[in-house]
This record gives sequence, structure tokens and C-alpha cells, in this order.
Amino acid sequence: MTDKFRKIPTDLDGVTLIEPVVLSDGRGFFFESYNKREFEKIGIYTEYVQDNHSASEKGVIRGLHFQKKHPQEKLVRVVRGSIFDVVVDLRSNSPGFGRSAGVTLSAAGATIHIPAGFAHGFLALEENTHVLYKTSEFYYPEHDAGILWNDPQLKIHWPLEEYGIQKPIVSEKDRQLPRLSEIEPPFTFGGNQP
Repeated sequence: MTDKFRKIPTDLDGVTLIEPVVLSDGRGFFFESYNKREFEKIGIYTEYVQDNHSASEKGVIRGLHFQKKHPQEKLVRVVRGSIFDVVVDLRSNSPGFGRSAGVTLSAAGATIHIPAGFAHGFLALEENTHVLYKTSEFYYPEHDAGILWNDPQLKIHWPLEEYGIQKPIVSEKDRQLPRLSEIEPPFTFGGNQP
């Protein structure tokens, strides 16, 4: 039997794309988006405890979010539309600390696996974009934190012009987030997390 998933590294250590085997015919397509046994075959042993679903209009930016305590490992996938998905390494002693990586995800495509220790956000590239993601920890509002989406230190190229987005739609909460230089790095590379 063929493996149902293929793991593809990104530019950030530990962050990977998980590409499913998609079966297509005249009716449409079918694929497994998650299978615990199959994920263990590619080295992901995490127990996920919460599923989240967001819907966004074109031009919405959500993030860059993380939890200071109870950090969340995430599996993020798109079920309708497409997004530019961004992760930022917040592990203080990591060689990649402060570096970001962005990938485009679309429906019936790859899932991104984001280990604990990273901030996460995305830009919706189409109207009525739906994103599902699994987390390894529950959401704790008292530990909710983030970094400003357009912090120049992060050097994120959000593809606004490429998708005809004049002005991104960002929540008031996310517009008030601090820059990376204004926070105490919450995580360590390879160490125990809070």
C-alpha cells in the first residue's frame, strides 16, 4: 500500500508541508486529510485536542498569533479558497529565531504542520475562504499573544498587490499587537515549553 502523505520541509526547521494522496475522477476528488497512523509514519506523533474553523473575506489578515503558555502545535489546511500562510520562529535560541516563512495553501492541497514555538497567521486570497486547523493544546485566552503582521523586522512579503488587495482587513486587536523587538521570546529551541 502506498503512503497516504508526503512530508516536505520548508525554510524553517520543523515546519513542514504535508501533501496528501488525492484520488480524482469525473465526480470530483477524495483524500484523507488526517490519519493518526499515517502521520506517525512520517514522524508526527502529536495528539490533537481541538479543531478550529475560520471563514474570511478576501484581504483579511489573521495573526500573527501564539500562546505564551500551553503553546499549540498546529495542522492548518484550507477547505475553500486559498491563503498565504505565514509562520515566525519564536524559539529564542533557535538558529531561525525571528525568521518567517510563507506558503500558499489552497483547497484540496497540502496541510502545513507548525510545531509549538512559532507565531502563525494568514492572508485570505479569495472571497469566502475557509480554513480548518487542529491544535495540540486548548485555547487559553489569558495566554493569547501575537506579533504585528507587518513588523518590518520580520521581512514578510504579503502578496497584497499580486492579488489586487489595496488595503488588508485586520482586526483592531491584531493592529495593536507589538513588534518582535517589543516582546520577551516565549519559547526555547529543543527545550521544555511553558
